[in-house]
Amino acid sequence: MAEISFDDFLKVDVRVGEVIRAEDYPEARKPAIKMWVDFGEEIGVKKTSAQVTAHYSPEKLVGKQVMAVVNFPPRQIGKFMSEVLVLGLPDESGEIVLIGPDGPVPIGGRMH
Repeated sequence: MAEISFDDFLKVDVRVGEVIRAEDYPEARKPAIKMWVDFGEEIGVKKTSAQVTAHYSPEKLVGKQVMAVVNFPPRQIGKFMSEVLVLGLPDESGEIVLIGPDGPVPIGGRMH
């Protein structure tokens, strides 16, 4: 495992946001969901897609707080432009479980 400096770590801007809209993404190569995530006044609403259909439906995601990297450049995912990278961990089957706070926190907060 390569080590990085603390200054390198600080360059990655991980924030909490709330999913305000979600919909199936049938055009994706693998089953995915498009999400619009509100990160508060400073950053605003950003969109992303994620292969999380094993554990989530669009309806289940709306209102959920998630962690995301907000300072990567936008990336074209099929016909959809992803502006942030939501974070998750694989379960025992390799399916992604999203990372978020244990309880409600103000949106836009930066991970320490």
